[in-house]
Amino acid sequence: MTYENVTALIGFAFVMSITPGPGNFLLLASGANFGLRKTLPLILGICFGFLTMVFVIGLGFGKILEEYEAIYLGLRVVCIAYVLWLAWKIAHVRSVNGTIETGSTPIGFFQASAFQLVNPKAWAVALIVTVSYTTAENYFVSLVSMIAVFAIVNIPAISVWAIFGTTLRQFLQTEGRVRLFNISMAVLLVAAMVPVVLGTIGE
Repeated sequence: MTYENVTALIGFAFVMSITPGPGNFLLLASGANFGLRKTLPLILGICFGFLTMVFVIGLGFGKILEEYEAIYLGLRVVCIAYVLWLAWKIAHVRSVNGTIETGSTPIGFFQASAFQLVNPKAWAVALIVTVSYTTAENYFVSLVSMIAVFAIVNIPAISVWAIFGTTLRQFLQTEGRVRLFNISMAVLLVAAMVPVVLGTIGE
């Protein structure tokens, strides 16, 4: 990759990583409810799941999706169902310490990784970067290099959402505020899925 390409990729990776999306809403909610340390598996899982997706798409899975629309539609349906379940889980957390209700635990590494596979923003970004920031010559090397650069930018960028969430913990010390915050996060998470729902219905 040339210097210009790396610079452009860094800018693109930063903007795509730090802008609102389902994964970042999860990080904000987790940071507020459980703190930064307990949110680290979520941060790493989101990054790992996304980069794995980029790698798989880069090896040809994107072309399979283009050929077989039924697979793509199926992924959308799974995506919608999974996000609704996560939204329900967030909305029912009632303590910033995660100790009041049974099951009020942080989203783990493997759950976070799996979530990226049904995250519409992650799919869109993965498809864009594999097409825009790889070269036909030495394709595999350019793919791996692109993934490495994206990882370096992605982890600190998405961590900002979790850190911001932790700054809200002092404010969220009453059950009423916690309930309102978590319901708001759940609504934002579902709202982020509206384009996917509309696209699925339209097809």
